[in-house]
Amino acid sequence: MRVAMISMHTSPLEQPGTGDAGGMNVYVINTARELARRGISVDVFTRATRPSQGEVVEVAERLRVVNIVAGPYEGLSKEDLPTQLAAFAGGILQFARARGVHYDIVHSHYWLSGQVAWLMADLAQVPFVHTGHTWAAVKNAHRAASDSPESDARRICEQQIVDNATTLVVNTEDEIDELARHYDVDATKITVVTPGADTQLYTPGTDRNTERARRELGIPLLSKVVAFVGRLQEFKGPQVLIRAVAEVLRRDPERDVRVIICGGASGSGSSVEYYRNLAHEEGIAGRVRFLGPRPPEDLVAIYRAADIVAVPSYNESFGLVAIEAQATGTPVVAARVGGLPLAVADGVTGVLVDGHEPGPWADALGLLVDDDERRIVMGEAAVGHAARFSWAASAAALGRVYDATVASFVPGGVPREPFGG
Repeated sequence: MRVAMISMHTSPLEQPGTGDAGGMNVYVINTARELARRGISVDVFTRATRPSQGEVVEVAERLRVVNIVAGPYEGLSKEDLPTQLAAFAGGILQFARARGVHYDIVHSHYWLSGQVAWLMADLAQVPFVHTGHTWAAVKNAHRAASDSPESDARRICEQQIVDNATTLVVNTEDEIDELARHYDVDATKITVVTPGADTQLYTPGTDRNTERARRELGIPLLSKVVAFVGRLQEFKGPQVLIRAVAEVLRRDPERDVRVIICGGASGSGSSVEYYRNLAHEEGIAGRVRFLGPRPPEDLVAIYRAADIVAVPSYNESFGLVAIEAQATGTPVVAARVGGLPLAVADGVTGVLVDGHEPGPWADALGLLVDDDERRIVMGEAAVGHAARFSWAASAAALGRVYDATVASFVPGGVPREPFGG
């Protein structure tokens, strides 16, 4: 089987935590790698953002990332990308024609890619699989008060994708409920494929690992450390963590609590300076360390250096950071939203918090900051919990979805492009 995987707005090879790169990038590259290992050929099409990238990157046997020129390399925001959908689609068709490549299925990630995949699949008369990752109506229902709403145009485009996709892949049962609540969707075309984590990379460390990581980060060995990993945008909630830790310290100024915030501003996010100023306003500027985006190998050390990892998002279709952190043996305090109740076992591997007010978050953080034994027990349970989630299992499930989708697909006409096989 050969799959055309479409990730227009962000390359799976980009560094997560910067620009528009995040959990979706991690999902795409890891599922694609595992599919390739299972004998499925995958071409991931993304928009070229640098001339130095080259057209084709051979990532692994049976896995390529294809950089399609559509608009200028730089200076084009995600909000402007709809103007380049036709150029991007044309570039994919030209690539396939020039090489005589035929695909059995088209799988898109995010709504921009879904619009292109809909066209590709219709031209070739092959199945169209879509994974939304985020949905406009769901984000609007859960957004922070200061966040700008997603556009009506995006929601309309998503409804078109929902109507025309052969199969919709979602992360959790909760996402099925959200789709049913906010979109007119045929539930029979939805299937759940739970994401995973690289449990070979994200593993518990020794005391020596933790000490070394803290020294490298300039954090006192005896401090209690709370880490945030993700893009710096209101929807991800770094401001929630800063205000909550300030409240923790107001309640007991003797507590030695430090915060690590690891990530960069996204295209629609706030700047690092905004969060520095917030920490200053809350009186904890000296306790907050801002790190830029880090590759997975560095994240391992950050997770191990932390006593707690916070995931205060306003919504998450799953929550990869929560699984990665737990795989290293670090308990998680997370918002009770979206897929996070699946990713975090409340009271066992971490604590789920209702809402985003500083008080309840300070309660949860303070509980773990003050109770070393509870943190250790939760961390041990977290490793076993995270082991349930692997990219190999995700890809195996996705492969079964592909097989079933292809087997049941009935073309609605004659292929008008050699894109399909």
